[in-house]
Amino acid sequence: MQQHRNALRQTENPHVGFLIFPGFPMACLTSMIEPLRAANEISGREAFHWSLITEDGAPVESSAKVAFHPSADLTALRGMTHVIVLSPPNGSFANPRAGNAALRAAERHGTVLGGVSGGVFPLARAGLLEGHLTSVHWCYANAFANEFPNLRTTDDVIVAEARRLTVSGAAAAFDAALMLIDQRLGPEVMTEVACWFQHPLVRGAGVRQKTPALRAAATSDMLPEPVASALQIMSENLEDPISIADICDQISLSPRHLERLFKALTGKSPLSYYRNLRLAAARQLVMYSNKSMTEIALAIGYASAGPFRQRYLETYGLPPDEDRRKINTFRVRDNRPVPST
Repeated sequence: MQQHRNALRQTENPHVGFLIFPGFPMACLTSMIEPLRAANEISGREAFHWSLITEDGAPVESSAKVAFHPSADLTALRGMTHVIVLSPPNGSFANPRAGNAALRAAERHGTVLGGVSGGVFPLARAGLLEGHLTSVHWCYANAFANEFPNLRTTDDVIVAEARRLTVSGAAAAFDAALMLIDQRLGPEVMTEVACWFQHPLVRGAGVRQKTPALRAAATSDMLPEPVASALQIMSENLEDPISIADICDQISLSPRHLERLFKALTGKSPLSYYRNLRLAAARQLVMYSNKSMTEIALAIGYASAGPFRQRYLETYGLPPDEDRRKINTFRVRDNRPVPST
């Protein structure tokens, strides 16, 4: 964190480059640019500059099908104090060798590299997250761990360390922008920017992500300690499922009591919740990996693909193979890691 603070204060004109890939999440981009714009207005000076960058300088469409016109291509990366990558999880360079080399060259010249939401995937593919703790959005966590099993990850909303800035999603991107404003212009301007946008809570490093608890009125941080502990054990035992009785032994709670708590708080039994948790992890692999259905079934504790396919069909309304094909129809073909058949 201190390296980020020093870099901004020692730079006369910090310049943030947003490297956008086709299908990038638009909300993550606007959540960072708008606070920086407001900080310039409030401070009465051009404290921040920013540019949109694409691989070849051509326009790209966001996930919302809105086209964005960049001002530069990859040759501009070295002139940036920060390069923030915005991408879907399957985002990749058309020319990976040249694209990854451009990112590594920027890093060698002292640029702070960042990724928001799926933007951490291209950084990891370029080998630029090795040795760094990385914030990964909970809905991509299993896909990220599958592709990069040796990288250290966290469900903290923001991680800022050693010239890296990784951010879990759009709301956290706003918080990351506020962090940059605080480092550059101080807490007074940062607080005023937050108030301009009625941003109720400024979150920094160490704050965990909220994750759904399979009921609209509950998120993981709202659950009582015994249920939260049970969920933690479940999430750590997806490949080798543990029995509900063993979970109860570990948290010193009777199966009947845990059943009542789960039904009241999540609307599901512990076993049903656990099964859905495993299937949600499997769906990430269906969407964002090249693994076969048999490999995915084994990865979440099924002995074969048959029972997995049946559970998947019951939960999502279509078989995993068909779900993969359906998902592919919404992807940019040149950036798709998942096979079309």
